[in-house]
Amino acid sequence: MTVAVKFFASLKEQLGCDGATVEIGEVATAVDVWLQASGGKPMPGKVLVAINMEYADPNHVVRDGDEVAFFPPVTGGAIACVPGACG
Repeated sequence: MTVAVKFFASLKEQLGCDGATVEIGEVATAVDVWLQASGGKPMPGKVLVAINMEYADPNHVVRDGDEVAFFPPVTGGAIACVPGACG
């Protein structure tokens, strides 16, 4: 089956590509898709997975024609304070 893969942010930089189309066996999970698309590199911990734009568990089974996206963990950033605006 054919699955479209997208990598975002630091994952895109680490793997050197923003996505791929992979051929995978009939029964496969998002983790299997990661392994195929990344050339066998282990999936980093806490990676967020979306299948067809819905967040999913990495062990969720994918189907032919699905789009699987991988996002690095999201953390909060610093908030800039404009002088006189913050209490």
